[in-house]
Amino acid sequence: MVPGVPLPPEIQLAQRLAGNEQVTRDRAVRKLRKYIMARTQRTAGGFTPDELLKIWKGLFYCMWMQDKPLQQEELGRTISQLIHAFQTTEAQHLFLRAFWQTMIREWVGIDRLRLDKFYMLMRMVLSESLKAVKTQGWEERQIEQLLELLTTEVLNPDSQAPNGVKSHFLEIFLEELTKVGAAELTADQNLQFIDPFCQIAAHTKDSLVLNKITRSIFETIVEQAPLAIEDLLNELDTQSGEDEASDGEEESSEGEQDLQDTPPRRLPAGEESRPADPETDKDQVWDDEENAGPVLQFDYEAVANRLFKLASRQSTPSQNRKRLYKVIQKLRDLAGGTFPDDEVPEKAYKKLLEGRRERKKKKKKRLPTLQPQSKTGESETEASSTDPSPQIKRKRSRRDEKAGQRGPPGKRRRRPGVRAKGAGVQQAARKRKRPLQREK
Repeated sequence: MVPGVPLPPEIQLAQRLAGNEQVTRDRAVRKLRKYIMARTQRTAGGFTPDELLKIWKGLFYCMWMQDKPLQQEELGRTISQLIHAFQTTEAQHLFLRAFWQTMIREWVGIDRLRLDKFYMLMRMVLSESLKAVKTQGWEERQIEQLLELLTTEVLNPDSQAPNGVKSHFLEIFLEELTKVGAAELTADQNLQFIDPFCQIAAHTKDSLVLNKITRSIFETIVEQAPLAIEDLLNELDTQSGEDEASDGEEESSEGEQDLQDTPPRRLPAGEESRPADPETDKDQVWDDEENAGPVLQFDYEAVANRLFKLASRQSTPSQNRKRLYKVIQKLRDLAGGTFPDDEVPEKAYKKLLEGRRERKKKKKKRLPTLQPQSKTGESETEASSTDPSPQIKRKRSRRDEKAGQRGPPGKRRRRPGVRAKGAGVQQAARKRKRPLQREK
């Protein structure tokens, strides 16, 4: 008996990753991490694109088989962190390329109940890929390679990425970039990150991509402008405060003795037992949530100039040019110190409510009014019109004809073939059939 040919390790791992038992899948994930680290450490080692596609197919169905929410999150984090097991940047990019190709290929077969966990997996993989660039010190070459990979696989017109993958990628890109690099990235680096989206928005013919880039990238930058400027001012205040702190240390040491000698100030009566205001506490909670983390810094004038250079080309479609010119105007207003008015939607909403209330009041005031009739039985409007139009004459003639057919009110029309019952007229009695007499 001829022994079977052993399968390649990538296929064996993929089969175990897609197994029915969770214990088997967990062991396969741990073995895969060790296998990646051992193979990429060798100079002649590495993976081919086909081998990584086989591995990602197994990882895809490993995520598919996991149904519990907490374990889904843990598994997604473990899978996304496999990128750090690769020892070279080229191998990491091959791993990411295989991931996006797998998601694009398998997206149509994902049912509605499993979409959320694959949305989460896309977010985690994008976050870990940005962290991999962060470990390289945000080098310009690394940023360019990552952006070229993402735009080629997801947003390129030649790619077969479905609309669900494109829209979700555009929604999460700026959010994940903010979480990973908002505290370190400069305005020039942020412009480099959004430059591919500027180019795609200028020449794309896909209205979905244009709308998503405008809303999720450009309008988000405009909305976060007050927070970005506030963060910049806070950084300047902290730097100036550190300089003043060194000068004030000597003065504070001298004034501590004077403060110890002075008695503490008493609060006025009733102020100690005053309860906290819940409304102010809510406002403080909202302020803390808004200031939870840093925001990406942008040079709004540079972004506007870059967009204008791309939108003003003759090859740019007119629809894209109009949309981008609106964004350019907002960015130039921000560069000049004019912020978008946040009170406009509230005023419009108040006007809408007032309009609804006025309509309700008018409906309540409206009552059914009867027109006073003249002696002839016609209304005053009909009686006053001496020379009616021919259309009114036709309507009146039809109405009179119908009234003549119906007869006077209160009497019913007689059906054809039915005799009328007159007063004192007796109807003929019906003849009864006599029973036949039997012959004797």
